[in-house]
Amino acid sequence: MTPPRASQIPVVVLAGFLGSGKTTLLNHLLRNRADNRIGVVVNDFGAIEIDAMTVAGQVGSTVSLGNGCLCCAVDASELDTYLETLTAPAARLDVIVIEASGLAEPQELVRMLLASDNPHIRYGGLVEVVDAAEFTATRKRHPETDRHLAVADLIVLNKADRVGEAELRAVHAVIATAGSRAAIVRTSYGKVDPGLLLDPVHRPDEDGGPRQLTFEDLLEGADDDHDGHPHATYESVSFTSKTPLDPRRFMAFLDSRPAGLYRIKGFADFGAGDRTNRYTLHAVGRFLRFVPRPWPRDEPQCTQLVLIGSGIDADALHEALSDCCGSGQAATGDELERAMWGVLRYVRQPEDDEA
Repeated sequence: MTPPRASQIPVVVLAGFLGSGKTTLLNHLLRNRADNRIGVVVNDFGAIEIDAMTVAGQVGSTVSLGNGCLCCAVDASELDTYLETLTAPAARLDVIVIEASGLAEPQELVRMLLASDNPHIRYGGLVEVVDAAEFTATRKRHPETDRHLAVADLIVLNKADRVGEAELRAVHAVIATAGSRAAIVRTSYGKVDPGLLLDPVHRPDEDGGPRQLTFEDLLEGADDDHDGHPHATYESVSFTSKTPLDPRRFMAFLDSRPAGLYRIKGFADFGAGDRTNRYTLHAVGRFLRFVPRPWPRDEPQCTQLVLIGSGIDADALHEALSDCCGSGQAATGDELERAMWGVLRYVRQPEDDEA
């Protein structure tokens, strides 16, 4: 029997100039994928080594990387076609990574994803890989560097082992002057903790088929000790509240979320604003989406969120979210409806996810 299709598969865009370490990072993800089945789309390439396999050939070729991972080589005009292939139920993929050409305009790929009619994908973020050792020279050769940094959701400062702390701080300062509020993660040899980009999956047995890790599973692992991870340079913060969120305050928080906060996921309870539905929240960088779904039977209504980023203040985030709870006054029907307008601007209906 064909396995069920996941409601939406995140699509992550991996960008960066030639030699920055994109392929090294991608190989690291494939080798440390936490049981995720990864679809790889390589945009505009000649020859590229992926997971000890050389992929070189015609645009449109599809290569199996083993362990449930696939690689498609496409040009931009064919992207939608291959995304449809990779989101088919038979592919059983959990995440898709698009490795952009070193000379590509990554924001164009992001625009294509956001404008795609494919209801089975969701934007998973733009990850910009930067060569810390060649950063100054790269900016001179490529004036568009600052523009790429400004639109990135996550910046991977690679080859950090090759420069001193003072130079790394100088790179951080330049990135900030470029207008970027993205989380910045320092790495060597592309060794980003996969947990920053990939949600772990649990497959108890083959008969049970694949399933994404539930939110309860995520909460159980959200506060795990990552000190043993040599490349763990991000934080995960969990927030739970039985008091409903005030929609206006919560949207104000989301609109002004601090620099370094990369992802937010979970469930939002707006109480009297909508007693029928809980709102699944997905935010990455500047992208924000709510999906309203009926509350599961016999499940207590509450807000449960996981926030992931680099250099974030856990106490400040908890305080800010706590301030979003409770309406502060008894709102009537019309007031509640107006208060929900900000949320409804970012709503995707559940039926949009159906084939």
